[in-house]
Amino acid sequence: MKVLKYLLVCLLVFTSCKAKKYVMGTPVIAEKMSAKKVAKKHVSVYFDKQTIDAKLSANFDNGKINQSISVYMRIDKDKVIWLKGTKFITIFKAKITPTSVSYYSPYAKNYFEGNFSILEKILGTEINYNQLQNLLLGQSILDLKENKQDVEIVNNTYVLRPQSSDGVFHKHFGVNPGHFKLDFQSVINVFTDQMLQVKYPAYRMVKDEIFPQEINIQAKQGKQITKIDFTLKSVEFNTAIDTSFSIPNGYKRIDL
Repeated sequence: MKVLKYLLVCLLVFTSCKAKKYVMGTPVIAEKMSAKKVAKKHVSVYFDKQTIDAKLSANFDNGKINQSISVYMRIDKDKVIWLKGTKFITIFKAKITPTSVSYYSPYAKNYFEGNFSILEKILGTEINYNQLQNLLLGQSILDLKENKQDVEIVNNTYVLRPQSSDGVFHKHFGVNPGHFKLDFQSVINVFTDQMLQVKYPAYRMVKDEIFPQEINIQAKQGKQITKIDFTLKSVEFNTAIDTSFSIPNGYKRIDL
């Protein structure tokens, strides 16, 4: 099992570094540093604006459906994530709060209202609002300062993993030595064959914020693999955003 974990970390780091783009400048060589200091530096570059208004291109592929769309993403930090997907017409709208997930499709004339179980089915792991928000911002879904970590340098990336483990989940976080946002993060359930991998090949500096330029998400549940790739087109911070959301009358409720 230890050999398998080591090979997995090497594979994650290698593929992450192979695709890595240093949009913000010259690569920095990782120097020896304690896990505590790496975690502290990662937390120090957390997103500190209040709102995000972004346009992204997205590709969704689950082996049955392969579709590229434009996504408008608005975030009021710690309050709401609002999404609209379009391809000539509006395909879906979604609103995610710390307690609920709502979705409707003008194209399919259906809607969903419920909890985070729908996202857990898509991503292959339990996730809450704060973790989802961090995932979209290039930040660890685990509190790296509250949990003691081990660290090693692999292919010029600081790889953190929790010292304590329940034996069920293996978690790894690759921290970039230049800007200290994540190069990747992964959560693996060794008993259910579920895995979530998120890679951040590139970042962009926008108004003193280090923001993901690309996000590659891969979720595995048994033989089922879902890939979601995002590329940032434009983004603004601290502007007035409209996150209003109302499900039209006559749509059919679905359970997912």
